[in-house]
Amino acid sequence: MGRNTRKRRSSMATKAVAASAALALGGGGLIWANFYASAHESNNSGQNQTKAANAAAQVATISCPDVGQKLTSVPNGAKQGVATELANLDKQITEAYSRLASTRQAQAGDAGFVQNAIVGPLKEKRAATIDRIRINIQRAGGQFDNSLSQLAACTTQAANNTNAGQGGQNNNGGQQNNGGQNNGGQNNNNGGQQNNGGQNNNGGQNNGGQQGGNGGQAGNGPVAADFVDITKVQANVKAKPRKNGQASTGTFTTRCGVNANNKFNTDNVIVAPGVTNGAHHLHDYVGNQSNDAFANNNTFAAAQTSCQNQQDKSSYYWPVLRVQDGTKEFDQNRDGGGKEGNVGKVLKAKQAEIKFVGSPKAKVVAMPQFLRIITGDAKTTTNGLANANAHWSCTGFENKVQLTEQYPICPQGSNVVRTFAFQSCWDGKNIDSANHRTHVAFADGNGNCQNGFKAIPQLTMRLVYAVPRPVIQNGQVKNAYAVDGFPEQLHKPSTDHDDFINVMNAQLNNKVANCINKGQQCQ
Repeated sequence: MGRNTRKRRSSMATKAVAASAALALGGGGLIWANFYASAHESNNSGQNQTKAANAAAQVATISCPDVGQKLTSVPNGAKQGVATELANLDKQITEAYSRLASTRQAQAGDAGFVQNAIVGPLKEKRAATIDRIRINIQRAGGQFDNSLSQLAACTTQAANNTNAGQGGQNNNGGQQNNGGQNNGGQNNNNGGQQNNGGQNNNGGQNNGGQQGGNGGQAGNGPVAADFVDITKVQANVKAKPRKNGQASTGTFTTRCGVNANNKFNTDNVIVAPGVTNGAHHLHDYVGNQSNDAFANNNTFAAAQTSCQNQQDKSSYYWPVLRVQDGTKEFDQNRDGGGKEGNVGKVLKAKQAEIKFVGSPKAKVVAMPQFLRIITGDAKTTTNGLANANAHWSCTGFENKVQLTEQYPICPQGSNVVRTFAFQSCWDGKNIDSANHRTHVAFADGNGNCQNGFKAIPQLTMRLVYAVPRPVIQNGQVKNAYAVDGFPEQLHKPSTDHDDFINVMNAQLNNKVANCINKGQQCQ
């Protein structure tokens, strides 16, 4: 079975950003850089690490093993029940993080508080939930890996033991991933940033959605070291793999707008079908207008679409980008919004460009209808970067610099760009998999699909935003912007991700493949 993970070539040295006290931390033309494989930086320096006065109080987040990623085989009869229980695991972590963020004073007075009052009870809840997953699978005739029961226990990660504030110090000039793209290489001076504190003076998340006196931020990130002046980052984008005589060089562009219909929700029907607020963060949607937690293939096929080509009823959705400026958005007191640390003004992309491209080594086969693909990982702060596939840049820099672990500070007149390159190899059989990953894979460093996988049209997306320029002062960030995410993920740039459900009919899927294979530019 093919895999879409990429092993890092050097171990990840985690960096710290501690807040100031013992209780703290709570364009231009379309440019398509080389996005053949999952990409992420590798930072291996311990520079700029700062420890707070009271190390015992430096619990930044809760780290729980990702049970869903370990489930590679779930019987059809158990899929709904398992999805519901996986969503319960996410809800439990969210609730535990909320308690972590709101009890800083108690933590300072009792070294055992977090373990006894938060982590211990969380383990018990998770153990019961994992056991219900076992029951669902076994009742449907499947085999349950008993080692999954060991994933109930969670840990707390201190500020100097998480990805919080990581990035910006790279002694090796960046690691080139085996997909050919180099997405690292932030220079050693960290863009002039001061990595000596966080921007949160209340030590925790404000679950009421009121941003208070911390610059409009909710207390769970981002921090100053999550930003870098892109003009001070060394070029790190490498050349694309060489094309051979079988290369499929065409493109198919679909124009679906920028969510002018204001279709938002905090669901994720791929990973949490039937669960309201399964994403715990807000999504933008273009294309299919009926996507919510309760949609199914029939719903999608009968839906309206925002795409100009009315045969393209595919759903394209991604977490919103916000400026943490204290704006009281429509969801400031809602689940998935302000109640879970996603605060500030929701930014709408100026451009949302969706293009399918070919393979440098093979002709592509048509995608199957209702194929589901998730690219990137919303939980990299606790999972690590194996599945990270975030690309941050600025207009005018896209063919030079792509970042995974930092948000760019763009120069005057330049806009922030998020780019996604989806997995381009398919197992030829399944439209989804139990962990939503193993049915698709990235091509290798030469652009070839491995393990019998077939090349399919690769979905690439480019989102352009006019973002107020962040300013770093005294180790704090003003005008911070961040991608929505699970609260315990601390709004790290690497958690950016994108979702796709193919709802093109067979005729259009064949047209897309033929266009790409013939080297044409179609829409």
